Amino acid sequence: MVVLSALAAVLLAATFVPTQAQLKILQEEQQTQALKAVLPAAADFEPVYGDEVDADGNPVVLYFRGVDSSGNIVGYAFRTTQPGAQGLIEVLGGVSSDFSTVTGMEIMSHSETPGLGAKIVEPGFKSQFLNLPVADLSLSSSGGKVDAISGATISSVTVVNALHMGIDSVRAQEG
Repeated sequence: MVVLSALAAVLLAATFVPTQAQLKILQEEQQTQALKAVLPAAADFEPVYGDEVDADGNPVVLYFRGVDSSGNIVGYAFRTTQPGAQGLIEVLGGVSSDFSTVTGMEIMSHSETPGLGAKIVEPGFKSQFLNLPVADLSLSSSGGKVDAISGATISSVTVVNALHMGIDSVRAQEG
């Protein structure tokens, strides 16, 4: 029994390390695609680091400066995490360089209810944020231009709040 347990542990360890490396590569690819989706005018994304480091000792990215092919800043992309109805919702948002327009939004992770709050990942909801003036970034019930998902108002509000939080944070850093 001990030999079998030791063999199982060795096999598990042998598959864990390469799986983790592949997972990290896939997450980086997902982020690159999402950055292009939320800030399509950018040719490249320059990370802006904070003073904090992650568990591996790497500096933490606060946000990204989106630059065109000439190196001019065309906007900013940021990640924010907010509590939704069922758990945390991680939002990647884009905003123009003058902070006047939301250029896009992607949901990076969530645990919202399937068929309700999980609709935040559907194109019908996400498309409301394409080139949306920041002044209109609130639910239509509050005078904005974003229609909440029926039966999932908490999830809708969370996305809007996450975008406001990200925009405010980048604006404070960039001056």
